[in-house]
Amino acid sequence: MPDFPIVDSHVHLYDVKRLGYAWLQAVPKINRTYVTGDFHTARGNVDVDRYVFAEVSVNPGLHLEEARFVQELADRDPKLAGMIAHLQLEKGPSAVEEDIVAIKKFRSLRGIRRLIEIERNPAFCLEPPFLAALKLLPKHNLPFDICVKQFAMTYAIELVKRCPEVSFVLDHIGKPDIKNGLREPWWSQLRELASFPNVVCKLSGVISEADHGSWTAAQVKPYMAHAIECFGFDRILYGSDWTVSELTHRYPDWVAIIDEVVAGASNTEKRKLYRDNAIRTYRL
Repeated sequence: MPDFPIVDSHVHLYDVKRLGYAWLQAVPKINRTYVTGDFHTARGNVDVDRYVFAEVSVNPGLHLEEARFVQELADRDPKLAGMIAHLQLEKGPSAVEEDIVAIKKFRSLRGIRRLIEIERNPAFCLEPPFLAALKLLPKHNLPFDICVKQFAMTYAIELVKRCPEVSFVLDHIGKPDIKNGLREPWWSQLRELASFPNVVCKLSGVISEADHGSWTAAQVKPYMAHAIECFGFDRILYGSDWTVSELTHRYPDWVAIIDEVVAGASNTEKRKLYRDNAIRTYRL
């Protein structure tokens, strides 16, 4: 356990009575309302100084209402220090600019995400309307969270190539296929993605890519270590991916595994991973 408070860069909160989340129908274990009190209970004895909400794939058309819900939570819990909101970038720059103006009214806004992993054709993120809308984000000082599974890493790389002015955050280390023990091409592609200076990486959501019923720490550690090696301690961020993490492990278990992976790191390096990089990336 770190001997200092940590900053969690990736937490999911939702209210199933107030908003709609079609994807939750497939995961009944976490298909209920989770708000700030539930998070603080789940983290147990882990000292979390601040945390960042990551959009939860709310049903279409509800992204502004989701942002309003999160801001209301943040108004009551000062530890909820930032929000990564959903924007439907494929609508193009004019429509997205209007959305940005509307969503910036919520003071917790710190980043934007449009899930790529849920689309049958991940190439949609390379279409001109998406790219033009994405290129609006630097003007508003907003990074973009890339969430892809390993088979779509090539699109993540191309997205970064085409938008060198945008700051990117790779979620969940690019979701390698740990369940089937595969490393390539993810192993090489992650190194290529790390070669771009405008990309940082979240050490989060890793166990979810292993077998939910039989995963072991020994299976996930090599992928975690590779991500840290590729990005270095200056560009790696701690994230829990709670509540999705509840499908496979308790909150303190994830911190314990990271502690084992970085056991040889200096205290300065650990502070960068566990808090400093998230504070810088999301202006917390």
